[in-house]
Amino acid sequence: MVSKWEKIVTENGSYELDLWPNLEILTSNALSKAAFGSNYEEGKKLFDLQMELSELVMKSFPLPGASLLPTKTNRRVKEIAKEVRSSIEGIITKRLKAMERENAGISYDDLLGVLLESNSRQIKEGVNKNLGMSIEEVIEECEFFYFAGHESTSVLIMWALILLSKHLDGQERARQEILQVLGGKKPDFDDLSRLKIVNMILLETLRLYPPGVTFARVLGETTKLGNITLPCGVQVNIPTLFVHRDQEIWGNNANEFNPERFSEGVASSTNGKFGYFPFGFGPRVCIGQNFAMLEAKVALAMFLQHFTFEISPSYVHVPYLVVTLQAQYGAQVILRKVVKSE
Repeated sequence: MVSKWEKIVTENGSYELDLWPNLEILTSNALSKAAFGSNYEEGKKLFDLQMELSELVMKSFPLPGASLLPTKTNRRVKEIAKEVRSSIEGIITKRLKAMERENAGISYDDLLGVLLESNSRQIKEGVNKNLGMSIEEVIEECEFFYFAGHESTSVLIMWALILLSKHLDGQERARQEILQVLGGKKPDFDDLSRLKIVNMILLETLRLYPPGVTFARVLGETTKLGNITLPCGVQVNIPTLFVHRDQEIWGNNANEFNPERFSEGVASSTNGKFGYFPFGFGPRVCIGQNFAMLEAKVALAMFLQHFTFEISPSYVHVPYLVVTLQAQYGAQVILRKVVKSE
């Protein structure tokens, strides 16, 4: 992606770029390789289909029973869902056959390989054999790779760059930290752990624009909230976006971009209150959160090493929901090359 952008920006010039389609390609490629390894091309095709599916579902008419009508959109939704499931089943079947043939301690370091090997060990060696997943459950996990790893990552990087394009002083602070830690080289894992300012920027981005704007939980027992008693089985919706901007938790500047609020960590930023959960919480926390944070750090480090970003006059700030919180009219920025000092 860096090489591609360098080609479109002249040495002393600038270029207006819509970040969103570029970041979708970047994160889709990265996740395809991380999730399916040698089956990368099949994984990429799969994620492209899921991208189309999520957009169609969110744009469908929100009336009870509307999904059952024989419309062109509904027919396409069913076609994609069937093709996605068939593709995943094919990838899994091929991988299982390969694992059976090799059967010599060879392991796969992609997400699918880790999932299948862990599942196989649980079935063979676990105390409770029923805890192993069926093929159907493995397919569902693979379907979730897209939303957990691709959507969460691409929107996080996009909103971080939009915010830094508006707050140029914060962008420059991050760039100086990156140059100090990395110099001109690509980041490794140890380097990423030293990027404190970049980490604070990402945490603040997730506060203002969490990937999931609300979370639903079904109560497993009767629960008392203040003066209200909620019976077991009731679904409770937690509005992440509102909690993340609650002035009682975050102060009068709750709606402002201020990465310094995370200088002492997440717990200190909320004064011990339960007020920060961009990827959800508990046993069902988003499985892609660590992948998203890691990839976002790498992306910001690489981008800010080579480019400056400024918000474009054509950018219109309208966040809207398509599975995750996205920019309705695009994420246009003015891209320039970083002028390297002698």
